[in-house]
Amino acid sequence: MTDLPPGGARAHLDRIVAAVDDGLAAANRAREAALPACRRAIRHAGSSIRAVHRLDGAEATALVEACEAAIREAQAVLAPFPALAQAGYLHDAEKEFVEARAVAALVAGAPVPGPSELDVGTTAWMRGLAEAASELRRHLLDRLREGDLERGEALLGAMDDVYGALVVVDYPDAVTNGLRRTLDALRAVLERSRGDVTTTVLQTRLQRAIEAAGR
Repeated sequence: MTDLPPGGARAHLDRIVAAVDDGLAAANRAREAALPACRRAIRHAGSSIRAVHRLDGAEATALVEACEAAIREAQAVLAPFPALAQAGYLHDAEKEFVEARAVAALVAGAPVPGPSELDVGTTAWMRGLAEAASELRRHLLDRLREGDLERGEALLGAMDDVYGALVVVDYPDAVTNGLRRTLDALRAVLERSRGDVTTTVLQTRLQRAIEAAGR
């Protein structure tokens, strides 16, 4: 045990607290920089998905690239502070980024990039993919309204593929960041969409039969 001179105990504690304070100040600066970057990423991701639904590929690509830039900014400033990186807001931003990229890929019939390709957490990737499959319902309904039944059935198949791939991941929500709830929501969307496609198929067949009989 090291003997401290009179009054040395306070000076010793002051030095420790000053070092701790410096670390907390750096962490706070990182948090203050990461939060707006995460908000920008989420905003750009939502706008990119809407552009995909409008069939505006160029706008969707530009927006998802802006989303990725904001994600990388947040990841960089939070890298020295693992506890902050796990606080939730970065996960949510990564999830929205994955959703935007996955929606674009699924609509285009292209392979969905994995978590290593997108440089995001695995739970953010799984939840983002599940939410992307739910988001396909809007695109599916738009195609059905246009009379493109084949496209609607293809999108339903893509939704089903995502659900089938993810449903085998069966771990507590504390491990998967709530994947189970996200999949429950996707299952409900999938069943409604299946009903919409089935109804449209039957109506189309009936209409064709009536038209054939009237010739």
